[in-house]
This record gives sequence, structure tokens and C-alpha cells, in this order.
Amino acid sequence: MQTDRRPVTLQLSRVRLRVGFILARRFTLCAFANFVDVLRLAADDGDRSRPILCAWSILSASMEPVHSSCGVAVEPDTRLDRAPRFDYVVVVGGLIDEISNLEPELVRFLQATAAEGTPLVGVCTGAFILHRAGLMDGRRCCVSWFHHADFLEQFDGLMPVSDRIFVIDRDRLTCSGGASSAHLAAHLVERHVGIAPARKSLQIMIFEAGAEADKPQPGIPIELVSSDDAIKRSLLQMRQNLEMPLTIDEIARRIGIARRNLERRFGKHLGKSPKDCYVSMRLDQADLLLRSTDQTIAAIATSTGFCDASHFSRTYRKHRGRAPLTPDERVIRRG
Repeated sequence: MQTDRRPVTLQLSRVRLRVGFILARRFTLCAFANFVDVLRLAADDGDRSRPILCAWSILSASMEPVHSSCGVAVEPDTRLDRAPRFDYVVVVGGLIDEISNLEPELVRFLQATAAEGTPLVGVCTGAFILHRAGLMDGRRCCVSWFHHADFLEQFDGLMPVSDRIFVIDRDRLTCSGGASSAHLAAHLVERHVGIAPARKSLQIMIFEAGAEADKPQPGIPIELVSSDDAIKRSLLQMRQNLEMPLTIDEIARRIGIARRNLERRFGKHLGKSPKDCYVSMRLDQADLLLRSTDQTIAAIATSTGFCDASHFSRTYRKHRGRAPLTPDERVIRRG
């Protein structure tokens, strides 16, 4: 089989984008794979998986394999003390419990890299890691809607962005993981290599055309579906604030449009008002708790944003046509 025998230095001379990866313990394999495959496919002539227009390295202090959250291990290829200069250093996070367990040498490397002016990228819970290292102060960051509450618990006073697929704030770039990792990588390829290679990578990976940073995060488990981005972002805000519901005015302010405009969009695309959709979403959450827990009616009312058990029961009966089952009634029904 014919192989490419050109010297590595000759092949790397065409490189326009250099990326270093730091993999946290039990990192998300999908997020890492999506990001690095976009770099590979930007110019992967002949399907040989070579660094042609983009180059990448997996950095380590110990050179021990790093296990992902699914158990697959990845071997680093570059020691920290031999790391070249990169255009970006990407931290790929994963399980919440491992955020504080990044090796001190890697934390110091990130801090030194930031001091040199190299942009840092946080993928999945990589934003958590960067913030814990003191490298996100005064900057917005993107986290998955799934981890929104976790972020607030760990970093009091910092409000993450959970209704975008990625956020760029000066020299910090963060994304929610999953498919958004590919879109952020494509954004960097487009910036440094060109729009055609970026689109080529996404097309080969069977992703939709490159998404802009303000595209709403998909995948929230709700039945309300719309192609309107303002509605999607509004629904995300609602989903993230079930226990302490926002006013419709506040939701409109957060997504940057007038309330009347928002109400008009909901009516056109969903046939409901934002208020009705919000109530429906909270009742769906209540139904989940009624099916799966033995919580009291009062506790479920509190966790879904109702004033008290009476308010919740009246609203539930109005929309569901019956009263919510008490814990005893639920036990009998299950039995």
C-alpha cells in the first residue's frame, strides 16, 4: 500500500491552525472526537487522517492514558514541558465530580498559557475547569442546559449562558459539548483555514451547515417544538427556571426582543401564549414527579413554581381535568 513518505516537517509546513488538547479525567469522548475530527477532515486528502492544514496534540504531565466517561482511554502524545506554541488550547471536560481533579501541572500550564495570550477553549464542562482555575473572571461562558444548575451551585454569583451552542468572549471560547464541539471547531477552521474546509468537515460528519454561536442549544426534553430561534431560546429559559418562574417580560429581555414580538411569535408558531407554554411545561414536570416520586403535593408545587398546594391543584385540575394524585393514591395505583 502506498504511503506518504514526505518528512513530517514538510507536511506541517502547511498547517494554519494548531490546537493543543487537555483531557480531564473521565472527559466526554464524543465532545473530544467531534472537535478533533473537524480539524482532521478540514484537509484529509485520501482519508489518511493526517495533520495537513490543522495540527493537534494531546498534552500531559505524566503521559499516562486518560480514561473518558465511557471507559475508552486516550494516550497523550506531548509532554507539557515539550509543548510548542498553539493557536488554541482546548480543555475537554466531562463528569461533574472530576472537575476539581485536574492535575496541578495542567492547571499551572493553563494559567501560564493564558498569561502568554493564547486563547483557551472550554468544551463540555471544560468551562467549569477554566473557571475553577481562575481563568474565566469577567467573561461569559457557555454550559449545557443540562449542567446549568450544577454550574450555579459550584460558582456562586456567576451566570452562565445556556441558550447558545457556543460563546466567544475575547480570548475564551466555550461550548456545551456534543454536536456544538464540532460547530465551534468549524468556526475556528473557518477563521484560520477557510469557509470551504470548515463546511467540508461538517458535511462529511453529516452535521448541518456551520451553526452560528447564537443558535439555541437543541435537545431539551419538551414537546413544544418550533423552528423559530427566539421561541427555542425562550423555552430554554423557561426550562431552566421551573422552580422560580421568570416573568414573560424578563424572558423577552433576556433574549433581546420586545414582549409583544415574543407573544406574536408564540401565537404564530405554537398557537399558544408564552404564559400558557410556561404553565404547560411546569405541569409536565409536575406529572413526572407525580409518576416517579412520593413527594407531597406541597413539595411538588414548590419545585414547579406554584405559590402553594392549593394554587398548584387548581391549575392542575384546570389543565388536566382532574386533581393531582396524593402520595397515598399514587402508592395504591402503583400497587
